[in-house]
Amino acid sequence: MFTYSTVKYLIYLGGIYSIGFAIFHIYFWRLFDWKNDLQKLKAPNKAIIQIANLRLIYIFFGIALVCFVFPRELLSSKLGNAFLLGISLFWLGRTIEQFIFLRIKNKMVNILTALFILGTLLFAAPVLIKIFLFTPCI
Repeated sequence: MFTYSTVKYLIYLGGIYSIGFAIFHIYFWRLFDWKNDLQKLKAPNKAIIQIANLRLIYIFFGIALVCFVFPRELLSSKLGNAFLLGISLFWLGRTIEQFIFLRIKNKMVNILTALFILGTLLFAAPVLIKIFLFTPCI
């Protein structure tokens, strides 16, 4: 059965997952040749894309920090559960947006879609396990 000790590792995995996406976003300038491609955009659009990406990097590192520093609170408090479910909904929304805005049949797009689904499940799992399968430690 699941105990806090086992479920906290899912929360740590969520932290690692978030760091992975932060690092991925750090490389967007190089991966997507933003130095050249963004030159084609008007200045406000160019700025908005880069600022939004930088804020996402910050958010992903923040999520990771919370997962590593407060795993017990994330699992045991209503606020922590809401945080985890909120991040899960973020990834669910990102999965849906993938199908709306990025209708490209490409291996990398498929891998990213699978990773977004993984994020949805990874952040929801600790709360769902707590609700349905949790065995308290005594």
